[in-house]
Amino acid sequence: MSDPNLKTTPAAAAALKQAASWLAAWTSTSAWPEANRLDLTLRVEHLLDAVRTLAEQRWGILSAITGLDHGPESGRMEVLYHFCAGAAVLTLRIDLARETAVVPSVCDAIPSARLYEQELRELMGVGVDGLPEAGRLFLADDWPTDIHPLRKDAQMPERKTP
Repeated sequence: MSDPNLKTTPAAAAALKQAASWLAAWTSTSAWPEANRLDLTLRVEHLLDAVRTLAEQRWGILSAITGLDHGPESGRMEVLYHFCAGAAVLTLRIDLARETAVVPSVCDAIPSARLYEQELRELMGVGVDGLPEAGRLFLADDWPTDIHPLRKDAQMPERKTP
């Protein structure tokens, strides 16, 4: 499963192979982008199963959730769930249609994901089913609701000077 050209440490390789075996039923593609890293692509409907499995197995920690906008011309974006266990980094990649991008909240399995999910919703405009509305955390209260600053086509509002 690992790329022989990468210098993945034995412990990281073992940890990543173990995680990959638990998630194999839900994985559509896998890639080793660099040493000690494994990316697994899942369909959005399998995200909760995969995250619950990692949490139940106590495989590492959720270190970040990030959004990747492939631009309006592609019609696609991804949500990336980054888990770390020592030197091993496992990324769950969820491919979404850009205009209807929605993922389920993983907070039931990992309560600390709330901050990352709020950031994803505010800055990338990705819907998060099951995440309660809690006001703004990252953008000003008067920020336009239809402008998500980390999207490639975001048109920033004019800055008003006092």
